[in-house]
Amino acid sequence: MTEEEFDAFYAAAFPRLVGQLYAFTGDHAEAQDVVQEAFVRAWDRRTSFDAAEAPEAWIRTVATRLAVSRFRRARRWLELVRKDTPPEQIAGPGPEHVALVAALRELPPAQRLAVVLYHVCDLSVDQVAAETGSPVGTVKARLARGRAALARHLSPEETETMTGTKEATHAS
Repeated sequence: MTEEEFDAFYAAAFPRLVGQLYAFTGDHAEAQDVVQEAFVRAWDRRTSFDAAEAPEAWIRTVATRLAVSRFRRARRWLELVRKDTPPEQIAGPGPEHVALVAALRELPPAQRLAVVLYHVCDLSVDQVAAETGSPVGTVKARLARGRAALARHLSPEETETMTGTKEATHAS
């Protein structure tokens, strides 16, 4: 087939093939896509097409196979998506966490840093001193003042949770 013959064949056969594939797929856009793809593949072979050999049947077969392949791919994707369970929702911070963060915000920055490094990051007093560039005695004083300030801001239960002792509860 020459380019002109192929263009005439395309103009005549495309609407008919789209109608046939629409009946097969149930989706007009999908039918247009697979027929167009089949014609693109046929374009490369147009010189070997002979009008007597039913090129429309070849294009219909290719378009049908493309539609089936797309359907299978979509079905496989849906199966994979359905197998994936939605991620478990992580609970937000509890009220004690919110209260602790709010209380920490009330501390002066130096005390807050000392308390966080010591209690949250599990650094020793010497490590906190090295990290902040403060003397060990200053770090101990900041920790003591910070804990005392936190005890005033937190309820007895939250103080116990933070310090891990019941003595802090009785001190407030």
